[in-house]
Formats: sequence, C-alpha cells, structure tokens
Amino acid sequence: MTVQIKPHLWFTLYTLMRLGATKTAIKISTTQLSEEMGGSQQSASRHLQLLESENLIERTIAPEGSKIKITGHGQAELDLVLKELKWYLEGKEAQTIEFDGIVVSGLFEGAYYISKEGYHNQIVERLGFEPFPGTLNVRIDEEDYDKRRLLERGEYIRLEGFKDGERSFGAAHCFPCMINNEIEGALIVAERSIHDYGVMEIISPYYLRRKMELADGDKVKVSFLPLRRSDS
Repeated sequence: MTVQIKPHLWFTLYTLMRLGATKTAIKISTTQLSEEMGGSQQSASRHLQLLESENLIERTIAPEGSKIKITGHGQAELDLVLKELKWYLEGKEAQTIEFDGIVVSGLFEGAYYISKEGYHNQIVERLGFEPFPGTLNVRIDEEDYDKRRLLERGEYIRLEGFKDGERSFGAAHCFPCMINNEIEGALIVAERSIHDYGVMEIISPYYLRRKMELADGDKVKVSFLPLRRSDS
C-alpha cells in the first residue's frame, strides 16, 4: 500500500533515488545527505526516520553511516508522484484515467446518506445534478489500486460536513466521472475514513442498475478526467 507523503519527504526520497538507492543499498551519512539536499543534518536525520516509519526505505545504521535502500512501497510512491506531475502539467490533455470494474452489492447505506439534505443540496449545487438516493458499487482489481490513489490525490469537489440533529456527518470528496462513456456520475469518498480501495461508490442522477440494466457481476467502465483547480 502506498501512502501520500509531504513534499519535503518526497524530495528526500528523490535524492536517495538519484544516489542509486532504488537499485541497491547505499552507504551514506546524514551529513552527506544534508549536503546533497542543501539542508541541515538534523532535518536529514528526521526525514530518514519518517521515511523508515512509513516503510518507504530500509535502513541499517552503522557508526560510519547508514545503509539505505528504497523499498517497493517507496518506488511506488516515486512513480505516483511522476504520474501526478504529468497529470497536473498536462491538465485536460492528460490521458483519461479509466477503471474496468464489476458491479457488486453494497450495504445499502448509500440511500441513507445521499438522501440527507446536507449532502443532497451540495451535490446539486456543486456537481450540477439531482442525485439518485443510492450508489452503484463497482469493484476494481487490486492492480488498479495505485491508479485509484493517484486519482484521489488530485483535485476534487468537496462536500462539507454538517450536523443533523445530534449526529455529525463528515466531509466527502467527489470525482466526476462517466459510466460506460454515456452517463455522468461521480465517485464519492468519505474524507476521514479508511476506505476499501477495491470498491468505488458512484453517485449519479439515475438509478444506474435500472437505467443501464446492470446486475451483480456485470462489467462497467468508469472514466475520469483530471479536474483543474478552477473546476473544483
């Protein structure tokens, strides 16, 4: 599983990559690393501790310096940032991010949440459609999880959290999409919960199962174009 790290930590990871740490363990002291990065020895030491805690590097500490190798998770993070840069620089000209998934049954909670006025009204205002009170659940392959993480690290349309009586409802992120290149919708993701990357919850103006004659096990394509900052 990849994690989103802060830019200063990514730069440290990038520096280690330039020094060859993706191919083999390299021997380097925090003083040498700080000189490569143009920062302090204390910052370099702290960055290495954080990268190690996130399992982005493997480190063996010795008196003459550390032996450091970037892990598979670290290499996946570097790859995501590369794709992220390409996405932001190319904007609308970037390649559409597409997922081929399978329709699955959910826990039938979508209708409850989408029908809440606090969410419903924001969807109408910010996404521009009247949402059907429910979601279409689409399961994607594990090999597409990194692609989904890339999508969710991009621009999004935010639904603010709200209170309904005594209960609080959290904020959510929406990513406009097309289902089978014909019907508009949006992936909706709770902002603060740890969610299953394997299942996409799609909202739409329509009851998609009926509109598209879908049943559990049917294949669907969900396509996203990157939002620019002005879109969100």
